[in-house]
This record gives sequence, C-alpha cells and structure tokens, in this order.
Amino acid sequence: MSGDAVIEVDGVGVRFGGVHALDGVSLTVERGRTCGVIGPNGAGKTTLFDVVTGLRRPTSGTVRLEGRDVTGAGAVRRSRLGLRRTFQRPQVFGRLTVLDNVLTATEWHGGGGGLAADLVGLPARRRLERERRDRAAAVLDRCGIGDLRDAYAADLPIGQRRMVELARAIADEPSVLLLDEPTSGLDGDQAALFAEVVRGLEATVLLVEHDVGFVMSACERIVVLDLGKVIADGEPARIREDPVVRAAYLG
Repeated sequence: MSGDAVIEVDGVGVRFGGVHALDGVSLTVERGRTCGVIGPNGAGKTTLFDVVTGLRRPTSGTVRLEGRDVTGAGAVRRSRLGLRRTFQRPQVFGRLTVLDNVLTATEWHGGGGGLAADLVGLPARRRLERERRDRAAAVLDRCGIGDLRDAYAADLPIGQRRMVELARAIADEPSVLLLDEPTSGLDGDQAALFAEVVRGLEATVLLVEHDVGFVMSACERIVVLDLGKVIADGEPARIREDPVVRAAYLG
C-alpha cells in the first residue's frame, strides 16, 4: 500500500473482445481526499468505477481498499468494508418512501435478537429502530429533502432522486464514496448543496463528472482518462493548463 492510500488501483485492464476499455490504469486516493476522474465519452470512467466497486472484475491488475486486495471480492463485500456508490442514472427504490430508501442503507447491521426480537418488540430493538430513523431523518435534512421523507421516490424529479441517492449513500457513514456524474440533473442550488454535503464528509471521495467547473472546484486532485489510459494526473490548476489534456478533452 502506498502511503495512506485508501483506494489503490494498480495496472488495471478491462477488455471487451478486442477493445481495451481500460489499459494499465493506476491511481491512488489518499485518506480524506477528493479525487476527480474526467475524460471524453468512452474514456473508461464508468468502467473504472465498476472495477473499483466490484461490479466488474478486471482482466488484469489489482484493486485494494484500505490495504486489502479486493480484486476478486464482489460489491457486497466491498460495501461491508465501507465503500458506497451513486450511479450515473439515480438508482432509488421507487415503491419506497424517501425515508425508507435511506433506511435500507443501515438494514444490514440488523437489530440484534433475530426474529424473536422482531416479534416481541424488545425495548433494545425499539431503541435501535428510533436511532436509525433519527439518523436517516437528519441525513435527509442535511441533503435538503427532509420535507420529502414521506414521498414515494418514484414520484420525484431526477434532481431530488439524486439527492435521495446521496442521502442513502452517506447514511451509514462510508469511508469511501464513489460518485458517478453527481451533478447530472441538478439545478444550480442543488449542485451547490450537493458539493457542500460532500465537502463536509470525512470519507475518501472519487468522482466522475462532465462538469469541469464542478470538478475543478470540488477536487484536490484530478485524473484524466482517454481511450482507457491515464494521460494526466495532478492538481486542478496543472490539469487545466496541460496541453495534452486540453487537446484531448478541455479544448
């Protein structure tokens, strides 16, 4: 493990037939830092996210979280290690209320006592349930959607669904958070609130975003992909002036 790297991708390749979606990609993200990944369409950004989160196994290379080799581990195992993700198209449970969407993030902890405790409603179980609901309500308020707690997620416009997805992702206090096109569908006020919430997290953040202005302001470091390869890696000011990046993406 390099230094205090929480996410470490080393020589990762992904091949679809004869096409290299990723070709020897390496990057590290240190604890508590926010790193952005940018690049033109088809550069391999979402494929990289799928590899880091365990939705796709790489053809070559390794992935480590907190020093653990998780290359062969699935998404559930990685989530248990504190990794959470949002998606390019918000993934919410449409038939659940906004509050219940957020509560699903903490269900895996259980309440202790098993089925018997559920049936008799032990005081300890009721206390844990109140604490979970209070925590979920506080996260919704933080994300500016507390007044929507009883609304069904399917009835919300895309911007509010994206805020629901963010609330669910941070409800269980992740150590690693991956955000895929987080500002897509958000208006200016929502994007500003989204950035404020992310800045207030203690998590290590890796994000993909087409809004270059948002990336430059929200990230301490930027990695640029093009045709499945890293073509630049550095601080925002250096990336903005890099002639290779300008030619490939910023124009």
